[in-house]
Amino acid sequence: MKDKILVRASEMFLKLGFKSITMDDIAGEMCISKKTIYKYFCNKEVLVEEATAMIHNQIHEIIDKIVASDYNAIEENFEIRIMFKEMFKSYDTSPVYQLKKHYPEIHERVMSREIEECNKCFRQNIEKGIEQGLYREGVDIETAVKFYYILIFSINENTVSEKEAQRLELHALEYHTRAIATPKGIKELEKQLLNPNI
Repeated sequence: MKDKILVRASEMFLKLGFKSITMDDIAGEMCISKKTIYKYFCNKEVLVEEATAMIHNQIHEIIDKIVASDYNAIEENFEIRIMFKEMFKSYDTSPVYQLKKHYPEIHERVMSREIEECNKCFRQNIEKGIEQGLYREGVDIETAVKFYYILIFSINENTVSEKEAQRLELHALEYHTRAIATPKGIKELEKQLLNPNI
């Protein structure tokens, strides 16, 4: 039952907002009593914290599967982008923006986990791209990772609309790729930019 509550609450938080969804809403949606929810989660903040941890784990499991597939480094970044776009397409407000605004402490804890995971992922992608001849040999990997991370998270934390956040993220991905790509990498980038699903 705890997992069912977590899954349903996560969907509702992402779709309608962390602030606007109440314990009553979740209980009503699931046709259970509020008392049942409180049996597993002593308050809404604990539920939000566990829901965001679950979403974080799901996202990183999917990213790991994409990375384990046989994509080149640039394709890989676009596949991850498509996954995020699909996952959050029905949401009006950026979940990261909501979390930062209404639950700043939880947001801070999520971000500290995210920094580590994302930096590792970005670093591996750049190393893979250099090996494949898609990114330049002399790229300062740590600086490129930092720049890209700052761009992406600044967009997510400061853009209310999820649609606008996704539009800006695509520009950030193109900007990042052009900054480190070889001529071969630019060709691959141009090919990816033609994909209507991005």
